[in-house]
Amino acid sequence: MFTGIIKDVGTVAEISKKDETFKLAIKLNNLKNAELKLGDSIAINGTCLTVIELLNEGFAVEAMPETFRRTNLGQLNENDHVNIEPALAAKDKLDGHFVLGHVDSTVELVDKTEDQNSIVLTFQVEPEYQKYIVEKGSVALDGVSLTVSKVDGDKFQVSLIPYTLQETILGELKPGDSINLETDILGKYILDSQVGGYQHE
Repeated sequence: MFTGIIKDVGTVAEISKKDETFKLAIKLNNLKNAELKLGDSIAINGTCLTVIELLNEGFAVEAMPETFRRTNLGQLNENDHVNIEPALAAKDKLDGHFVLGHVDSTVELVDKTEDQNSIVLTFQVEPEYQKYIVEKGSVALDGVSLTVSKVDGDKFQVSLIPYTLQETILGELKPGDSINLETDILGKYILDSQVGGYQHE
């Protein structure tokens, strides 16, 4: 499990692709690979993957077709930056919100505007995920825990402070970019249980 609090911005050092599978070698910046071990879960742009190799300055992960089809990781190129969050340890402080690293879909950035000391990002979301996005609710975007500031039909907004822009890759986004969306797991279970007829009086 993760919290959506990014611990490092890494760099894609190497990509090996075959059909809809691929292997990524990631170079770390602030984190050290000594803090990782083989088999660890780690979130890359909000996608939970497994460390399969420890490298001199980073680590490698492997992704299957489901990851290729549902996330933006298959669109990465060498030297691209990625958000990194190691799995939550039992002793860690729980900031952000519950993030599983199970990406629902990708969303497109349709607008980026300034609002005094913040940047407002507007995304378009597929119809099937609109019901899980509520104003003042939580979402994870490329693994970053954020609060939804506005919802308008198939679009929603988040507002970013300068710190978030500097410490994650969200500051690099431009309209037309596609990023990973994980909706709030708690809201998802509540809504789906009601639809499935499991309402409790």
